[in-house]
Amino acid sequence: MGYAGYAPGNRVADKLTPFQQALRSLPLDKAQETLELIEKLTRNVVRNPGEEKFRRINLSNPKISAAIADVPFAVDVMREMGWVQDADALLLPQSVHLAHEREVVGIIDAKDHHKKEEENERRRQMVARKGVSAEKDAVLQQMETGDRKSTRLNSSHLCNL
Repeated sequence: MGYAGYAPGNRVADKLTPFQQALRSLPLDKAQETLELIEKLTRNVVRNPGEEKFRRINLSNPKISAAIADVPFAVDVMREMGWVQDADALLLPQSVHLAHEREVVGIIDAKDHHKKEEENERRRQMVARKGVSAEKDAVLQQMETGDRKSTRLNSSHLCNL
């Protein structure tokens, strides 16, 4: 039993911050790959806040382009963190300080959220497939039952003749 008679884990869900909303808006099929890269880029900035090379992301780089520039809402996530879009790059101004507790932990939470959503989607697809199978089984059952009834009717009809 938890504090004041409440069971542990009974928390009221906090309202999502704009950053968390942006992270969760990523498409499910690209989310893990995108979040991995964003986490790596963010960790580099957190560990080396003064390094200019980590404060500039070249969007024309094929790997960056595939995971960020070409993924819907991924650039919005970066903007929400403080990145500013230039012609072909994202820049993080010196006035913006990324924190492990805020950005990196938020990204990790989003990865967990998307992983759960992927599992839920797999379950929904399995249930849908089983639903089709269940419908098919029900039709086969009806056909079999219907055949038995017609056989009984025919045999009883034959007896009456």
